Amino acid sequence: MTYAGDFRVGDVLSVACPFTPARVERGVTWDYVSVRWPWWCIDTDSDFIHWNGIVALGVDESGRVAPEVESELFRTDPPPEHLKAGDTCRVGVPPTVVHVTAVDHHDPPLETGWLPRPRLTVTVLRRGLSYREFPDDSHLNGSGYMLHPGDGIPFSFELLMRPYAFLRPGDEVADAEGRAWRFDGPWDWTAFDGAGAGPGPEWPLVLLTRAGAPCSDADAETVAAGTATGSHQGTVRDWMSLTQASPTP
Repeated sequence: MTYAGDFRVGDVLSVACPFTPARVERGVTWDYVSVRWPWWCIDTDSDFIHWNGIVALGVDESGRVAPEVESELFRTDPPPEHLKAGDTCRVGVPPTVVHVTAVDHHDPPLETGWLPRPRLTVTVLRRGLSYREFPDDSHLNGSGYMLHPGDGIPFSFELLMRPYAFLRPGDEVADAEGRAWRFDGPWDWTAFDGAGAGPGPEWPLVLLTRAGAPCSDADAETVAAGTATGSHQGTVRDWMSLTQASPTP
């Protein structure tokens, strides 16, 4: 399914970026290879950040770009260990499965030192990584790798799974055991009885309110149909199978 761009926490995506020629400014030093970025322009009106047009890509101890270490999505062709300053390479993202850990909108746009200034930050982790695995001093800040859709990098996204696609953050539902819940994300459920989330709501679910108001019949029917079969636990298992990650911090 082609992605419409309405990113949500919990989404499982395949992300890619076409490989594009770039000049190597510095070979592998201090666990990075530095290239002149082929997509952004320097923001000469930036008052606080003065970017030099170069991006450093993290590499592991063998000199390869290091997705397993700190979730780097971009690759170089040829690999970093074959590159030195002045070489021409290609940089891009092969199709990579990621899951969304945070979505932030910026109004006014974020000042980064480059143009266009980002209006959206989507934080992701690649398959096999859970954000709680990262130490406090990681440059990922414990949440993942930040992308800025619409900032000039020609990313493409394919939506592989959206858990609870039929609910919206803030929805209130009743489950099959008569417990009332507030939904703030696929792994963020609050039980109104104060007894704790436990294994989560028991399907099927009945939509009670949406955006603080009684729900429409159509919305209620969509939620009922979406939870007529399966379970919350099954949704978690399907998500973990795709991401090979933990759904909770």
